[in-house]
Amino acid sequence: MRRLLLGLALAGLWAPLATAQAQDAAWPNRPITLMGGFPNGSGVDIYQRKLAEPLSQALGVPVVVDNRSGAGGNIASDHVAKAKPDGYTFLFGTAGTHAINATLYRSLPFDPVKDSTPIAHLGDVPNVLTVSAERRPGLATCQDVIRTAKAQPGKLNYASTGNGASTHLAGAQFAQVAGLDIVHVPFRGQPGAQTALLSGDVDLFFNQSGPSIGYIKQGQVKGLAVTTAKRLEALPEVPTVAEACGLPGFDSSTWYGIFAPPGLPEPIQARMNAEIQRIITTPEFRRWLIDTQGITPSTLSTPAEFRAVQERDIARWGEVVRRSGAQVD
Repeated sequence: MRRLLLGLALAGLWAPLATAQAQDAAWPNRPITLMGGFPNGSGVDIYQRKLAEPLSQALGVPVVVDNRSGAGGNIASDHVAKAKPDGYTFLFGTAGTHAINATLYRSLPFDPVKDSTPIAHLGDVPNVLTVSAERRPGLATCQDVIRTAKAQPGKLNYASTGNGASTHLAGAQFAQVAGLDIVHVPFRGQPGAQTALLSGDVDLFFNQSGPSIGYIKQGQVKGLAVTTAKRLEALPEVPTVAEACGLPGFDSSTWYGIFAPPGLPEPIQARMNAEIQRIITTPEFRRWLIDTQGITPSTLSTPAEFRAVQERDIARWGEVVRRSGAQVD
């Protein structure tokens, strides 16, 4: 009788585990949602859709892009943080959603570290200091910008895609390091900020590299400097901030990455990471990243490496946010 009872007890303990393992082994068997926190047509959305197609083929199920923009990406991030960790809901996150916002927002409905499972780092995203050559002919170089700003504190301004966005903090970091007083003018998204630059309503725009490339190559704006430590292959003629502005060591790149809800089973995390790594390291995909998006391909291959970068950047960007005084309720 004791053996029978012990056997039944062990069966009761192992049944849920066996069921979970069977579910993991069968994953995926229905559509997967890849959520994003930014509008259609944004750099995030473009990358999401580029990744979703080969990922669908690799996993054998549809990968559906679902954008829920607002609150600096927090709406989508919070949704995924609270989703069931069954491998059917993932987030296309950014350094904004999972590093910068930790300090920028007075309170978040989720913890960027505790309430997420890192899956894969997707690449580093630079910004480009741009001006309208037609509207601002006197700002032909980064040195012109610095001289003008120092001679007339508070006169020059720069657009951003919103408070706390990389386009804001790149400008804030530039002003801090160069010792400048330039005014931040936030817009709701990239189109409004770009239009303001082209029309001459603002002087500068530290736009992301992807949306900047076409405007620069078409001559609509002039790229004065990229915010990375090295020049971009897509814009080899544009110097770095260190080169053009005389600010050694300047680097304000951000990143894209895939996250899942906390508690995601390790086999699903490992499979998803492996499939994404295989896709983004193909020569064709790397060339798309470099040539059309200006994104530096990832050198991180594991979720643990990605988590380490995220935690480092929470501290790094936290300092920039605090020094800039930026705060969102």
